Amino acid sequence: MARFRQNRWFEPALIALIIIIIGLVLPSTYYFRIATLVLIAGLSATGLNLLLGYAGQISLGHAGFVGIGAYAVAVLPAKFAVPSLLAIFCGTLVSGVVALIIGRPILRLKDHFLAVATLAFGILIAMVLNNEQWLTGGPDGMAVSRIELFGIRIRSAQSWYWISGTVLVLAVVLARNLLDSSTGRALRALHDSEVAARSAGIDVARIKSIVFVISAVFASLSGSLYALFNGHVTPDIASFLNSIEIVTMVVLGGMGSLSGGLVGAVILVVLPQALSFFHEYEHLLLGVLMILILVFMRAGIVPTLAARWARGRL
Repeated sequence: MARFRQNRWFEPALIALIIIIIGLVLPSTYYFRIATLVLIAGLSATGLNLLLGYAGQISLGHAGFVGIGAYAVAVLPAKFAVPSLLAIFCGTLVSGVVALIIGRPILRLKDHFLAVATLAFGILIAMVLNNEQWLTGGPDGMAVSRIELFGIRIRSAQSWYWISGTVLVLAVVLARNLLDSSTGRALRALHDSEVAARSAGIDVARIKSIVFVISAVFASLSGSLYALFNGHVTPDIASFLNSIEIVTMVVLGGMGSLSGGLVGAVILVVLPQALSFFHEYEHLLLGVLMILILVFMRAGIVPTLAARWARGRL
């Protein structure tokens, strides 16, 4: 089993297999909607995990990139008659360029200074989306045109489930190949010690910029998928709360584990639905469960279970 897990294709293949099995057994549109939201959230968490879990760089404003991607597919088709597929590309391109521009200066900061800088970026994006009503619809948001593929308008939750699952698996494949490359080894060295990495001849600023851009592109793509799937988008998608939720997904699932972000997404998307039966106690119970997970699985769910499996205690 350990030999299979070391294969770069193991994790993407396992995620793809799980997505296929779940897609074949889900009983109704409601469950397909929930599962699709999990996959979309897992995409943004996977991107942030590269930055936070592997490079050790905190970001509290990643929802800003989600907002850019979401509003790209809302604004460009509605205001400028840009096809939705091209709008997705434009959103990811803009997010990547913005990440490249702001990444160099703010990634020189460390710890809470970096956290505050990324937080300020996220707040800035949310403010723009709120205040530019002529373009974004303001606090009420705006409708998003349905996407067409080969002349077929994508509407059903089932279709979006398979589309989102495919995009997520491709993103995990890309991330895994990145981590298995020289850049990935540099990321791990950077995470362990920035000083040691620089002493070893690693271009720390370049590596940080690369992973920041990739994580921003993943976040933007997840925002585009969410907006197209939901059919409506509001500035809340770029809010500080959404940024914290993405960070929480990574921490709960396990930093430094690609599948950890997806597991964290399952917890933060599915559990609130499961606990809605308790009404006013829903958030209290969710908070208690997350605290228990962090207390008994400090490294996150996936790394803890993997370690126990390796020791034969699972």
